Amino acid sequence: MPVERAIACGCFPAQKPEAEIASAMVELQALCRSAGAVVAGKTWQKRPAPDRRLLIGQGKVEEVRRLAAAQGADLVVFHNVLTTLQQRNLEDSLGLKVIDRSRLILDIFAARARSQEGKLQVELAQLLYLLPRLTGKGVTLSRLGGGIGTRGPGESKLESDRRQIKMKIARIRQKLKGVSRNRDLQRQNRRSLPVPLVSLVGYTSAGKSTLFKALTGENVFISQELFATLDPLLRRVDLHDAHPGYYFILSDTVGFIRDMPAELFISFTATLDEVRQADLVLHVVDLTHPDWPGQKNEVEKVLRQLEIDPARVIPVFNKIDLREDRESLAAVAGSGIYVSAMEKTGLAALKEEIFQRYFADYGAFTVVVADEQQLDALGRWAIVLEKNRVSEGFQAAVLCSLEKMLQFKETHGGAIR
Repeated sequence: MPVERAIACGCFPAQKPEAEIASAMVELQALCRSAGAVVAGKTWQKRPAPDRRLLIGQGKVEEVRRLAAAQGADLVVFHNVLTTLQQRNLEDSLGLKVIDRSRLILDIFAARARSQEGKLQVELAQLLYLLPRLTGKGVTLSRLGGGIGTRGPGESKLESDRRQIKMKIARIRQKLKGVSRNRDLQRQNRRSLPVPLVSLVGYTSAGKSTLFKALTGENVFISQELFATLDPLLRRVDLHDAHPGYYFILSDTVGFIRDMPAELFISFTATLDEVRQADLVLHVVDLTHPDWPGQKNEVEKVLRQLEIDPARVIPVFNKIDLREDRESLAAVAGSGIYVSAMEKTGLAALKEEIFQRYFADYGAFTVVVADEQQLDALGRWAIVLEKNRVSEGFQAAVLCSLEKMLQFKETHGGAIR
């Protein structure tokens, strides 16, 4: 399949600061590259209000057409969400395929999804994006790195195709309910463990996967491309260096981005539940990015949408090895844990913070129970370090809070020593 050459284009409010526009255009170009396209050129325009028919002005349309012809481009990608009318008029005026940023992100997700759940969620998001954009003339659905890859329907088939898409959406949602039930079962099993689920979140390419690898030792896929990780990944992290016997479960999933397509939030509910259900959330921030405060704010906005209690969030400022002012970073960025996931510095402080947040009231106990049923139940209340058969039944060395130990005794019996 030939590589597409793209022109990145944007339309911004007249009062938008130049630095924010530059950052948005850099990100749009990175998205194009992540989708497999070559960025052949870029251009943007400030306007008091978007043009209803073309988004940008007629003069800018002509400029884009000339730029595309000079650079041999066959695709124009807009930073803005395009209406069906705007997309159709732009394609007619430019004689080229035109897509918007939302469609581009959906294509990247389609190319990256590996699990059954991920593929179903992406397909649902694509159909939700497509449905309101169906027109008699047809909607361009050819793909960059994924997507449905077909042309839109003709006039006579329009209502029929709408019904078919709605039926397909209903079928996918039904399948996702089954997947969600399985995930809920797995989540309940994890919740029965006496250890925290810790979830990594952050702007895409903030270094979450590198941090995940540094903490777990897992050989996970790491890439500079946006949205390199889609499907949730969970692993155990031991705290044996400073706190023998203690551990937590670490979860890594999709990175966030500003103005994430609404369709993705709707379809990725089950995946985002991993973050909602987490005991602690590590918000990874890339301190080398020119607009790291803006990226941090965008992620915090998403966390508010997910109704995450800020008290559960630990800011983790990453890539300090690439900052010359690393000694004074706390004065700039504020409170949090400062790490270099690549150099594995600051990880001990991060693990200690997690320990203090969750395990501070834990201590060592010896528990004696009468039978194996009580012993199995004990594993849902405490970290069992060792268990032995004794004359009274079973004796276990455990790590647990006194409150939970007393609750266990009240619920299941046994003796605490």
